[in-house]
Amino acid sequence: MTATGDAVVQDAGAARPQPFWRLAWLHGRLGFVETVRIPIAVIGNLLFPALALLFFVVPLPQVASDPVAATAAVAQLGTFAVMSTCLFSFGAGVSEDRQRPFDPYLRTLPAGPGPRLTGRVLNGLLWCYLALVPVVLVGWLLTAARLTPAQALWSLVLVVAAAVPFLLLGLAIGYRLTSKAAIPVVQAVLFPLAFAGGLFMPPEAFPRWLDVLSQFLPSRAVRDLVVQMTTGTEAYALALPVLLGWTALFATLAVLAYRADEGRRFR
Repeated sequence: MTATGDAVVQDAGAARPQPFWRLAWLHGRLGFVETVRIPIAVIGNLLFPALALLFFVVPLPQVASDPVAATAAVAQLGTFAVMSTCLFSFGAGVSEDRQRPFDPYLRTLPAGPGPRLTGRVLNGLLWCYLALVPVVLVGWLLTAARLTPAQALWSLVLVVAAAVPFLLLGLAIGYRLTSKAAIPVVQAVLFPLAFAGGLFMPPEAFPRWLDVLSQFLPSRAVRDLVVQMTTGTEAYALALPVLLGWTALFATLAVLAYRADEGRRFR
């Protein structure tokens, strides 16, 4: 075969569709590299929940020295770390990507949105786990918080379940809003949900009206399920139905936002 023929064969091989998971891995790696190139984003994501634990839980001996209370506090702030990572990674992150010239090009590729979305989800879940590391270390070293091996294993699985509703909400925000609007909206959603959901202080400290209201929020549902898994304290009866309902709503909003963005820019 001639050199020209060899080149044609090589080009044909290079043009073959790549496997789905290889493309997803490449997109996920790209997202990870883009994130670590902005150190302040990494530092803020990793340190804020751990600093909250260090400043507001560790100095309180009645909480830090009580295994159940300390474990619940670590679980609450760990849930906040996951929620914050998802909303900023998928809300602010998606909206910023949409402003870049590279984004329309990716949307025209024959691979479809699946590998790119999967890579983004994998990258977001990785950062969720990384955000938990400082919180767990502070809780383990400076408080009486403890988990059995079985609880620790189930907690790792629960991170994915806890991330799903907020991941979907982040996608709905990211595909619906511009980057300038997405960041303040994420902040306006994150902190009220975190406070009213019992992530900064336990619901037992709430007034009755706030306690009742918070039981209809996804953050409270996730918080109670995580605390139940880590401490054995029973979650309120509607926690799982409330979480599933919000997850279905956020999934619908995410799909509608994606289709609206696709129709607005590519049809």
